[in-house]
Amino acid sequence: MIQEEEMPVLGLGRIDHVVFTVRDVEATCAWYARVLGMDVLTFGNGRKALQVGYCKINLHQAGKEFEPKAVVPGPGTQDICLVTASPIQTVLDHLNRAGVSIVEGPVPRTGATGPIESVYVRDPYVDSGAAD
Repeated sequence: MIQEEEMPVLGLGRIDHVVFTVRDVEATCAWYARVLGMDVLTFGNGRKALQVGYCKINLHQAGKEFEPKAVVPGPGTQDICLVTASPIQTVLDHLNRAGVSIVEGPVPRTGATGPIESVYVRDPYVDSGAAD
């Protein structure tokens, strides 16, 4: 085991991208664009990703993942917390208009930089493969 005083200082600054394994890449892109306003990117031989500020979410089709991949990839195995500058009521109103069910919230949580107020929703393509 590396002792703390032996650990290198890597200067990590931000997350560049994460990978979601999904049941349906096109449906996932459509939902995240419609409900959350994310931009859909196409890169390298037609692969898809969602742009989130300075980070992107690369999408892998379940059963057709790109290497290297997670040891046990699967739809619904990831959680993500997104931060908005919009007031929580604006977020709730938008989700309601979009027909998105609230799983939990608003509830107080602790984010990367301190206290936040969270609203939890589920990607509708994780459980049933059917859209909201």
